[in-house]
Amino acid sequence: MPDVSVSSAPTVIASPETPTEAPPRAAQALAVKRVAIDTWKENVAYLHRDCAVYRAEGFQALSKVEVRANGRRILASVNVVDDASIVSCEELGLSEDAFAQLGLEDGHAATIQQAEPPASIAALHRKINGERLDREAFERIVADIAAHRYSKIELTAFVVACNRGELDREEVYFLTEAMVHAGRRLDWREPLVVDKHCIGGIPGNRTSMLVVPIVAAHGLLCPKTSSRAITSPAGTADTMEVLAEVALPFERLAEIVREHRGCLAWGGTAELSPADDVLISVERPLSLDSPGQMVASILSKKLAAGSTHLVLDIPIGPTAKVRSMPEAQRLRRLFEYVADRLRLSLEVVITDGRQPVGYGIGPVLEARDVMRVLENDPRAPNDLRQKALRLAGRLIECDPDVRGGDGFAIARDILDSGRALARMQAIIEAQGRKPFDPEHPPLGALQFEVRAAADGVVTGIDNLHIARIARLAGAPKVAGAGVDLAVKLGEPVRRGDLLYRVYAGYAADLAFARQAAERDGGYQIGSASAVPHVFVEF
Repeated sequence: MPDVSVSSAPTVIASPETPTEAPPRAAQALAVKRVAIDTWKENVAYLHRDCAVYRAEGFQALSKVEVRANGRRILASVNVVDDASIVSCEELGLSEDAFAQLGLEDGHAATIQQAEPPASIAALHRKINGERLDREAFERIVADIAAHRYSKIELTAFVVACNRGELDREEVYFLTEAMVHAGRRLDWREPLVVDKHCIGGIPGNRTSMLVVPIVAAHGLLCPKTSSRAITSPAGTADTMEVLAEVALPFERLAEIVREHRGCLAWGGTAELSPADDVLISVERPLSLDSPGQMVASILSKKLAAGSTHLVLDIPIGPTAKVRSMPEAQRLRRLFEYVADRLRLSLEVVITDGRQPVGYGIGPVLEARDVMRVLENDPRAPNDLRQKALRLAGRLIECDPDVRGGDGFAIARDILDSGRALARMQAIIEAQGRKPFDPEHPPLGALQFEVRAAADGVVTGIDNLHIARIARLAGAPKVAGAGVDLAVKLGEPVRRGDLLYRVYAGYAADLAFARQAAERDGGYQIGSASAVPHVFVEF
């Protein structure tokens, strides 16, 4: 089996000083103190208001500073502290991210001084003013973002500027390319490395956990690194974590991929497209997901992971991210243009996004659905099974030995024969199995039910609201929390019939979820003629 090699771009967040650097001016040393605050992809330094260094340097809250210690340096934003129990006058507090990047122990001496503005700040100002940027400008901006040289305010300005004056397709290409260059890029030394990705927004859509074992059992290389949920009730990594360890060293993941032809792991340990992780930290709270930034985010991660062939799922529906076929086609063309420029073979499929996929929404419930499909259990959700088979079939057709149109049948045979289940069990074992019984999944101990208020047919299920109820119930932090659907679109119900059951681990979470469900259950009941139709491609 070919080995995997890794090539890394030169950008390093906390890099050793070299003799060619100008020496820092003399500064009073302070003792480093870890302040256990997660500032989410932003370095923060904490100084007491009466600290002599704070007064002498003329720092202000949110000033950008440079911290040096033990031959390392990082950039950080200043927060001012008045409570000596948090940081004393002789200490320099560092947030979790900053402390980890500096790599020191509590009490180590460090100096702090005003930081020079990022080299790309002029380019940022041009983009804020609505100007079009070239390749070099995006390279500089993204390199500074990956090196944590931008404050959250500057990051927000960049994201909003790109969203307001939508990037043209050439700019999207430049941004994607720069994001790839800013991190490590994997080379698996194979001509065919496949992956599948969905743009998101559909609860319960855990097709990756079925596609990977199917295509890996066929023999294709599919190293799947996935994200954790940020605004959804579960990401692929959250759901896989119910079954196996997902936060593994990259070297171990490479071994698993070489042996089993696939993995299902959290991508945070691989350092792929680090600028994307930083940008997401401001995009998600602002609910900004412009087409250009979405394309750059997805394709940069896939290219950095060494993918050569990608099947991209764009669901459309009334409460999906993409709500019409013309919008989906515009997004498809943009993806195809950038992928072609970057020599990534891309196939876009437009799928049904009118409702959640499967029955379970939340890590444990989604893991239950996945295992039922793999085990060919008659209770398995058919929509999840069929969608996974079609996506896996498209990837299998990337194999030059497979005739076009035969992929679905091959994928179905792999699933029906139990080969996909065997491959999934091997991957779970290799990553580190966790105890899980699909017959008795560890669901939250507290629950309530939502029932139909009238006779009729289910004519609508609000993806966004059902996902919000699952989040309020505690998912994904509480793995056993979430929503378990009983009926789907087009199915008949009578007044009092069960629509879904909500699970929670804590009384407060249950109360929040119940309040949201009482305001709006997320289901619409009407006549069969009112069920929305959607045009999909497979």
